[in-house]
Amino acid sequence: MFQEYDVIVVGAGHAGCEAASAAANLGSKVLLITMNMGTIAQMSCNPAMGGVAKGQIVREIDALGGISGIISDKTTIQFRMLNRSKGPAMWSPRAQIDRMRFAEEWRLALEANANIDIWQDNVVGILLDGQQVSGVKTSLGIEVQSKAVVLTNGTFLNGVIHIGDKKFGGGRTAERASTGITEQLIELGLEAGRMKTGTPPRVDGRSLDYSKMEEQWGDEERCKFSFTDTPLSKDQRCCWITYTNDRVHETLKEGFEKSPMFTGRIKGLGPRYCPSIEDKINRFAERDRHQIFVEPEGWNTCEIYVNGFSTSLPEDVQFRALRNIPGFEQAKMFRPGYAIEYDFFPPTQLQLTLETKQIKNLYLAGQINGTTGYEEAACQGFIAGINAHRRIVDADEVILKRSESYIGVLIDDLVTKGTEEPYRMFTSRAEHRLLLRQDNADIRLSEIGHHLGLIDDDRLAKVNKKIQAADHIVAYTRKESVTPSEANELLSERETSPLTQSVKLWNVVSRPQVSLSDMGSVHSGLRELLNGYDQETVEQAEIKIKYDSYFEKELEIVTKMQRMEDKEINPDFDYNTIVSISKEAREKLFKIKPRTLGQASRISGVSPSDISVLMVHINK
Repeated sequence: MFQEYDVIVVGAGHAGCEAASAAANLGSKVLLITMNMGTIAQMSCNPAMGGVAKGQIVREIDALGGISGIISDKTTIQFRMLNRSKGPAMWSPRAQIDRMRFAEEWRLALEANANIDIWQDNVVGILLDGQQVSGVKTSLGIEVQSKAVVLTNGTFLNGVIHIGDKKFGGGRTAERASTGITEQLIELGLEAGRMKTGTPPRVDGRSLDYSKMEEQWGDEERCKFSFTDTPLSKDQRCCWITYTNDRVHETLKEGFEKSPMFTGRIKGLGPRYCPSIEDKINRFAERDRHQIFVEPEGWNTCEIYVNGFSTSLPEDVQFRALRNIPGFEQAKMFRPGYAIEYDFFPPTQLQLTLETKQIKNLYLAGQINGTTGYEEAACQGFIAGINAHRRIVDADEVILKRSESYIGVLIDDLVTKGTEEPYRMFTSRAEHRLLLRQDNADIRLSEIGHHLGLIDDDRLAKVNKKIQAADHIVAYTRKESVTPSEANELLSERETSPLTQSVKLWNVVSRPQVSLSDMGSVHSGLRELLNGYDQETVEQAEIKIKYDSYFEKELEIVTKMQRMEDKEINPDFDYNTIVSISKEAREKLFKIKPRTLGQASRISGVSPSDISVLMVHINK
């Protein structure tokens, strides 16, 4: 019935879709197995993509040749660039998404790829040839052979849903859990743990009184995720903001005795930075209100996502509490919020390629590795799909550096440090975030995507043209001067010191109060130059001018760090031969088996003195 495939991808969430797409676009024959073809690329939680650090990840996937950014742009109903008031390292794109259209566009993209076959079934185990994966077995008893397997099971592995004192098996509301894989992998020597996540109730938008809420519109000047020419809708939908109050909190407290979180029925740890509403009012008792974001789920649906009200309290408590929120007095609930517990595999059991250390050609990506978030899952699936393909064609593996991408930071964090709670990406996790901005993701990564075969010549040429154009603008500002008579009136308006003599344009634009377009308004030559370029190129040039000295310092640090990153460690290195490092360090080094001295230095429990000793032995 089935041919032998190059790659089998198990699960069609964000990780699975990117994994299947990447491997297929590189030339592998891929079988994507999902328990329900009607929920491919389902947005199980909030109908949004991007956000702080997450938006950078979506742009990096796009820059490398993935398609999450393109799908997001096609289905955006509102776009905002977060943190515009801060420096460019903090700017983060975020889009409200039409949830149903997002899933539809992903399915259409997968079906349009001739290298992808789709099969609806439940995978209950993997097939092995010695210590190498050779395929999968499904609940129908079908065995499908393949050269590599990517597991992207999300929250479905032995998933249990909690609503108050009720609990039942499921990987998502109204969908059954998946069993068999966890038990087999444990038998094969892998460790498993339990994690928890949750989601808020969904309500009927027709029953809300928006006049009692604050409007939240998107940016007037629309941006997007993809660096391609994906067209954007000119229209946007409004979102709203409201707040909880003492009545809401008191109503919620009535259900605490039935809360699965407080009674201990939930054992898995939830995401620290996305707590449930009951956790918020318990941990932050001094606050008399919490912000609620009222987010439409699409262009043509009345379903509303109540962001900030994630809960697993009894459904009647949820309903009564909701109706105490301003604007929700007559709210009708479509479905209650719930918590879900599921199995994950501590990611220290993986290589930096996301291949398991115990089983060759078996890759894990997404929430199965202990992460939370669509974007974190998608980038893992993308890298796992690439490496699965390259392993079977005997090509070099792809490992992104911490200094060149948030994706590299995320995977290195997981594999090197592990995680005991759902891992979420933040800008603070990246030590070189000034270099890892959303605006330059194409400059950083398109060359890699082109080398892999995921970015074509025309697209790379466009990136190089952008680089050359920005450099040309910067060079012009270093060469041409502006006089006091031209600039001082503007500088006075911008409340910055006037010029006493002619200076280079570069010196004035480097001031935080002055933009390139400001100087273009008073300098005819610069104005003519800028009119020849798009806003993205001009913005890139301005960032280069304003942060030039910071970039130089950051690059010096990266260069110094790279010496440790380039110092490779033999995977069979016997750490027991080094008696002068701590016992804890030896145990951690044996467990993680770091590829480089740089990775070893980031392992918890390995001290700088341990690294110094290790460096001496490696050099010997």
